[in-house]
Amino acid sequence: MSEAYEPRLKAEYRARIRAAMKEQFGYSNEMQVPALDKVVINMGVGEAVADSKKLQSALAALQAISGQKPVATTARKSIAGFKLREGMKVGAKVTLRRERMYEFLDRLVTIALPRVKDFRGLNGKSFDGRGNYAMGLKEHLVFPEINYDQVDSSWGMDIIVCTTARTNEEAKALLTEFNFPFRN
Repeated sequence: MSEAYEPRLKAEYRARIRAAMKEQFGYSNEMQVPALDKVVINMGVGEAVADSKKLQSALAALQAISGQKPVATTARKSIAGFKLREGMKVGAKVTLRRERMYEFLDRLVTIALPRVKDFRGLNGKSFDGRGNYAMGLKEHLVFPEINYDQVDSSWGMDIIVCTTARTNEEAKALLTEFNFPFRN
């Protein structure tokens, strides 16, 4: 019987990170140690109002990046100045959990972030107070899954990393153990 595949970051969490966090914060129980919960990727496609092919292209790009089929998001309110009606599809989002989450974070930290132009590190203050970290990318072209020659336009994306940490300090320590390059 062969052993099931386990992502590199998940194995590292079980082997090293959990023990380091337990020692650093003095947790008495193994279940108190913060862990990664989910990663939400959101891509707003404002040009989809005029051209629905842009949304299809963004959905395909997000599927290639995440390895999971994204959901098209709709406008909540009508805005006449932007020719936007309630219910129009204007973006895409995907929620990653378990193995796909670890695989995506591994690619993000080791491949995509070093490819960002003029990258000086992630903002260490983008935590929400409950242990969740939000970051943005200006263009989706930094991921190796995207073929630059077949892209008609570049989109930004928001990436939210949700953890089970109770405080910003615990969450930052956890993400630092996962090699997130914080600048401060």
